Amino acid sequence: MSDAIRVVVADDQQVVREGLVALLGLIDGVDVVGAAANGAEAVELVAGGNVDVVLMDLRMPVLDGTQATARITADFPDVAVLVLTTYADDASIANALRAGARGYLTKDAGRAEIGAALRSTAAGQSTFDPEVSKRLIAGLAPESSGSDGLTARETEVLRLIARGLSNPEIAGKLFISEATVKTHINNTFAKIGARHRAEAVRYAYRKGIASDS
Repeated sequence: MSDAIRVVVADDQQVVREGLVALLGLIDGVDVVGAAANGAEAVELVAGGNVDVVLMDLRMPVLDGTQATARITADFPDVAVLVLTTYADDASIANALRAGARGYLTKDAGRAEIGAALRSTAAGQSTFDPEVSKRLIAGLAPESSGSDGLTARETEVLRLIARGLSNPEIAGKLFISEATVKTHINNTFAKIGARHRAEAVRYAYRKGIASDS
C-alpha cells in the first residue's frame, strides 16, 4: 500500500534477519523494502531511497549498528532508526541514542510491540522497551539545578515529548497550533543541545522534567 511504512531490516544473523522479514510481513501497514547483513549494507539501502525506518541490530561486522545509525541520522535525517538488539546494557543504550536512534527494543519484543514501535518512530516519536526505559530512568537521577533557560511552556512541551506524544497530540493537549509546537520544540532543542527527541527525553529525565502522570 502507498502509505505503508517502508522498513529495512539490518541483522547479521541470517535466521534472525529472515525471521524478522517474515514477521514484519504479517504487520498491517509495514512494507519491508530491504534486508542487510551489516551496517554498511544498511547505509547503502537507505541511500537508495524510499526508506522510512531501519530496524537495526547493534553487533554486526563491517560496520556495527551504532556506527551505521550515526551515518544514517547524519546523512538521511528523515529516516528513523529503531534498534532491535539482544543487548540492553547502559553502554549499548547510551551509544545508540547518542548516534541518533529514535527507539530501542530488545529481541524479547513481540510482533505487536515491534509494529507499534515502527509506527511511533516513523511518526517522529521516541519509543523504548520497558526494561530500557527503567535503565534510562535509573541511570539519570534528576538534577535539582539548571533548566537551560526553558520557559514554562517549553518545559511543558518537553514533558509531553518525554511521554511520547506526537506534535499533533501536544498541540491538542495544550490548545495551540502545530506550528507553535514546532517553534517551542526548536527553541527547546537549541537551548538544551538536543539533536532529536531521544536526546530530549534523556534530558527531561535527567532534569526531573519527565512525568509519569
